[in-house]
Amino acid sequence: MEDYLEMIYRLSLDTGFTRINELSDALNVHPPSATRMVQRLGKRNLLKYEKYGVIILKDEGKALGELLLNRHNTIETFLNIIGIPEDILLVETEKIEHTICEDTAKCFEDYILFINNNPDIKERFNEFKTSSLLKND
Repeated sequence: MEDYLEMIYRLSLDTGFTRINELSDALNVHPPSATRMVQRLGKRNLLKYEKYGVIILKDEGKALGELLLNRHNTIETFLNIIGIPEDILLVETEKIEHTICEDTAKCFEDYILFINNNPDIKERFNEFKTSSLLKND
């Protein structure tokens, strides 16, 4: 459900709405599956949807979608900083994002801010990783 809400939020950023086909394409699911989930989200009062119409997030849905997207971006940035390869970055982010609490996400944010304010530490970490890899070969 979180994946759907996050993606609806992403797809709605520019236009304020999205459609079932856009959503199903983005999530790589069949339109009937997307429709069922959108209907469930509608019953939770997170969005407005009429059959064959547009999907529009309500205020609570927007707030939750923004929170989910921010959490996703935070985890992805954190994993990137610690050197997770680009080809598995999204998969690893998806695995983690639904299992951590807000406090853990906040710790990730704090770490990212710290690293961004102290680029020398990131450089030293990268040097450490490189030298460790050389020793292991």
